[in-house]
Amino acid sequence: MIAEFLPDFFFTEIVGKPAWLWLAFLTLVGVLLAFDLGVLNRKSKELGVADSLKLSAFYIAVAVAFGGWIWSSMGPEAGMNYFTGYAIEKALSIDNVFVIALIFGYFSIPPRYQYRALVWGILAVLVLRGLMIGVGAALVQDYDWILLIFGAFLAFTGVKMLFAGEGETDISQNAALRWLSRRMRVTPALHGESFFVRQPDPVTGKLVLWATPLFLALVVINVADLVFAVDSVPAIFAITTDTYIVFTANIMAVLGLRALYFALAAMAQRFAYLKYALALVLVFIGAKIFWSHFFGKVDPAISLGVTLALIAGGVAVSLWKTRGDKGEEKHLAAE
Repeated sequence: MIAEFLPDFFFTEIVGKPAWLWLAFLTLVGVLLAFDLGVLNRKSKELGVADSLKLSAFYIAVAVAFGGWIWSSMGPEAGMNYFTGYAIEKALSIDNVFVIALIFGYFSIPPRYQYRALVWGILAVLVLRGLMIGVGAALVQDYDWILLIFGAFLAFTGVKMLFAGEGETDISQNAALRWLSRRMRVTPALHGESFFVRQPDPVTGKLVLWATPLFLALVVINVADLVFAVDSVPAIFAITTDTYIVFTANIMAVLGLRALYFALAAMAQRFAYLKYALALVLVFIGAKIFWSHFFGKVDPAISLGVTLALIAGGVAVSLWKTRGDKGEEKHLAAE
């Protein structure tokens, strides 16, 4: 029995789950990151589309296996909620991929430095998403009506996405970038994969710390991820209020997304119609909250089925509509 070998602390409940469950998941994430950085990517290199798909398949397999464990240990409903949340987060994050590609292009980050920057960015994602989910869980627990606000927000966002035009993202107007640029010394060129370097001050001649464009890119990417989390976190809370499932589904999807980034960015034009499917997913999840509140709980199997059907439909329509587009696989950064 596990209880015979673990101290009482490990069975202390943290937001509804024993501490050992949280520690086990964070350990899994730590092992995956260490393996990724320390074994697969010890040297800076460009990750090709084929390698990107293989690594993504590995992360998806890990996420599915983890979901299978949740299903078997916590029950079918918890398992379906996990897979629904994972699918929603994975799909919603695809838009994030295209923004990340624009950010790397703006800062002229070569592909061989991009993957490592993305993996290190996961550490910030763990903290930022954890804080958002913690705040969301506290609000839902104390004020259950907050879910209705989440629902209205998701439905509004979905409708807005359906009718939004194709606007360009101006990275230079990013508030975080402008704030950092005014308050930090930034080198005009990259220095390998370093985020900071020591160089002489142009006035005093003393060695001082300078940030590199790679650090600015990392900051802007994480700010973008935080913005996207404003949609995805409420969407998963609309599926389940189990904080453990919300957090694990979120992080598992983000871990795999970093691996899939290079393949998705290279085929961005093939997913032109996916945003409409994502918009419908948000509208469905928002409507589901109101239905559950006024008429009764929606079967988790229905939520999972509708979510997967909409996402699969969006992918299928995109691939069909763009089947004549050869599209060049291009580098994500300026050469």
